[in-house]
Amino acid sequence: MAARAGLAVSGSPAASGSCLCGAIRFTVSETPQHAGYCHCTRCQKRTGTAASAQARIDGRNFTMSSGAELLSVWRHPDGGSEKCFCSRCGSHLFSRNPDDPTQMGIRLSAFDGDPGVRPQWRTYVSYAAAWEPIPDDGLERYPESRPRAGQCCQTRM
Repeated sequence: MAARAGLAVSGSPAASGSCLCGAIRFTVSETPQHAGYCHCTRCQKRTGTAASAQARIDGRNFTMSSGAELLSVWRHPDGGSEKCFCSRCGSHLFSRNPDDPTQMGIRLSAFDGDPGVRPQWRTYVSYAAAWEPIPDDGLERYPESRPRAGQCCQTRM
């Protein structure tokens, strides 16, 4: 069923997603309302791209429906959010704040279909990859983090 006003209808999930091999599956019960790109060097190294596109969600609306035993978690020794990925196929799925489970970021590419949200900002643009210019797309830009808690990386790299 269709999601309306950001909520799932009749108990169905607002969105679902998976890793590349399909072993890990998840659902979110509310349509994400916020999304953005992170250009920090941690995201560049982690994704192999110039930026990581992610939807910010309240972790209480997230459910792993299969493959929890294949989920691997890594956290930088200096701190920041945990990076969660499939140990079988390597897909980067989401990040989460280990100190506040309400703060999660799901990679937009991990959703099965349209997650219902579009990126609204670009963070850590001071560290953008020299080999891929940031497009003139009208999105808000921040030299480092957005002025709020719970960024995807919590770093100045």
